[in-house]
Amino acid sequence: MSMIHQQVSFHTIDAGHEQQRIDNYLIAQLKGIPKSLVYRILRKGEVRVNKKRVKPDYKLKAGDQVRIPPVKLPEQTALPSPKLTQVAALESHILYEDDVLLVLNKPSGLAVHGGSGLQFGLIEGLRALRPQAKQMELVHRLDRETSGCILVAKRRSALRHLHQQLREKSMQKRYLALVRGQWQAHDKVVTAPLQKNTLKSGERVVRVDAEGKPSETRFNIAQRYAEATLVNAFPVTGRTHQIRVHTLHAGHPIAMDPKYGDQQFDQIMQERGLQRLFLHAASLTFQHPQSEKLISIDAPLDNNLQQTLAALTAI
Repeated sequence: MSMIHQQVSFHTIDAGHEQQRIDNYLIAQLKGIPKSLVYRILRKGEVRVNKKRVKPDYKLKAGDQVRIPPVKLPEQTALPSPKLTQVAALESHILYEDDVLLVLNKPSGLAVHGGSGLQFGLIEGLRALRPQAKQMELVHRLDRETSGCILVAKRRSALRHLHQQLREKSMQKRYLALVRGQWQAHDKVVTAPLQKNTLKSGERVVRVDAEGKPSETRFNIAQRYAEATLVNAFPVTGRTHQIRVHTLHAGHPIAMDPKYGDQQFDQIMQERGLQRLFLHAASLTFQHPQSEKLISIDAPLDNNLQQTLAALTAI
């Protein structure tokens, strides 16, 4: 075990970190530490804000005093080698890059963070590829099974600017999802509130619940097929598994969804060649943090998704 954070430290929050969640603040401060360990020290109350325990979603305020305990982690959680095949391959997935940010077409199956038995995730791989970008952080997240546009900030100032766009809902995200059956044209908006639940097995699932957080996804039809519909999904809020649960709530689960899918539909899609969840972050539109110009990035579908659509009968 190595002591990556050797002693108790106290941080006074400045205006630049105001409104940042405490879990995201800790992940940024304790680079190289798995998310699971960050949540463990939060859960145990070892992290204190103004001498009090806080939940992971606590939003920091200017002047807050944050106590961070010593943290140990195994040696193998160090950054992977940039020459590792999986890390080097990330270079070919970069869609846009400049001095302050990059947008990557994340492959399906790659987690955004390491931890929980994973040697590394997307952000650790990018930090290995860009060691000079010492402040590199994810602006938002994608599920491990979901592919497509993910935005990464290289500077703290850019991260704050982009997070503000997320809070103000001015950043536009468009997803493509292949769903069961014929999506009804009048089903344009789903506003079912969502609640996170943890099963006895430790698996995290999200359900529609009147006590859940307000959630909204807008939809339109991209293409109809004999057995399915390709829909554009525009999440207005950014809840965990939001599009996957909202499509299920509308009666149209996404193809090959291991948590919220339909086995019979999945079997049909497998026969058409589909090997993964058909959910893809197809485009991202945002204001550049420096130039303030509107940037719009499109991420192409991978070969498996393209081949699956080609095997379906359009109507």
